[in-house]
Amino acid sequence: MPDDNNIAVNTDEYCFDPAYGYSLEQLLTVQAPKEPEDFDGFWRTRYQRALGIDPQPCTWLIDVDKYGWQVFEIAYMSTDNFPIRGWLMLPKSNIIRRGFIVGHGYGGREAPDFHLPFKDAAILFPCFRGLALSTQPGISSEPYWHVLHHIDRADKYILGGCVEDVWLAASALLKLFPQLSGHLGYLGISFAGGIGALALAWEQRIARGHINVPTFGHHPIRLRLATHGSANSVQQYYRSHKKQTLKVLRYYDAALAAKRITMPMHCACAKLDPCVAPPGQFAIYNTLPGEKHLYTLDAGHYNYANQRQQEDELINELDTFFATLSE
Repeated sequence: MPDDNNIAVNTDEYCFDPAYGYSLEQLLTVQAPKEPEDFDGFWRTRYQRALGIDPQPCTWLIDVDKYGWQVFEIAYMSTDNFPIRGWLMLPKSNIIRRGFIVGHGYGGREAPDFHLPFKDAAILFPCFRGLALSTQPGISSEPYWHVLHHIDRADKYILGGCVEDVWLAASALLKLFPQLSGHLGYLGISFAGGIGALALAWEQRIARGHINVPTFGHHPIRLRLATHGSANSVQQYYRSHKKQTLKVLRYYDAALAAKRITMPMHCACAKLDPCVAPPGQFAIYNTLPGEKHLYTLDAGHYNYANQRQQEDELINELDTFFATLSE
C-alpha cells in the first residue's frame, strides 16, 4: 500500500490491493494510451447526427415542493428512437439562471440528488438507456451484462448510446429552457464520469464539467488490473475475445476523449478504488489540456472514516466552480 494513503483496507476482502501500488505522485504521471487514427471522425459523426434529432421532451409534475424544489418526471427521445426517462428539478422560488445534466453510477438512480447546492438551476437527471427508468426489453439493467451489450461492435456498443443520451439531454434541456444557452454544466460519477468525459469531448453547448471517480479511462490498464464491478465483467469477456474487444474499446477510452475536452473541468479522483482502478481515473485527469481542478479522494467505491468530510468539501468546491454559470 502506498505510504501516502493511510486508509486501513482488508485486502483479503478483495484478494488484491485496491491502490495497486501506485503513489499519488505516480498516479499523476499516467497518460492516455495510443489512439485509433479515426477516433475524431468516429465521434464527430455521431455528435453531428445527434444534433439533428428533436428530443421532444415532455414533463409531468410529481411534487410541488420537495426540499424547495418542484420535481417533474421527464421523457425525451435519444438516438435510435430510444426513449429516455428521468427527473427534472426546478427551484420553487428562485429565477432559473443555469442548467445542469447530472448522470448516475452503474447502480442506476432511484431519485434526484436533492443535496446539490445549485438553487437557481434547472437540473436534469437522465437515466441512461437500459438502466433505471430507461430500461427496455433486450438490454440487461445489471451492470455485469449491460457493459457487454454489443461490445463486439464499435458502432453499436451501448456505451456509445449512453454518450448520445447526454447529448440529447442537453438538447432537451435547451428546448425547454432556450435562455440557458451558454449556462449549462455537467456532473457525473463513476459510470457517468466516464460517459461524461466521452460526451464532453465533443459537446460545445456545455460550459463546465465535473467528473467523479470516472470509469473507462485507459482500457489497456483497466483490462490488466484486478478489479470488482463492471470492469471485471469486461475482463472476463476479454479473455476469450481479445482482438475484437481491444478493437472496440479503443474508441471508448475516456482518457483519449479527455484530450479533446476544451471546457474548464473539475475532477475528483481516488487514490484507492476496488471497482475503478485509480490509474485509469488519473489518466483522464492528467490528459485534460485546459483549465482543470483536482480534488483527491482517499478512496472511491469504498467507505472510509473521513468520507463525509471529503464529500462536504467537494460539494463546496463544486459550488464555487460552477458559480460562473449563473453570470
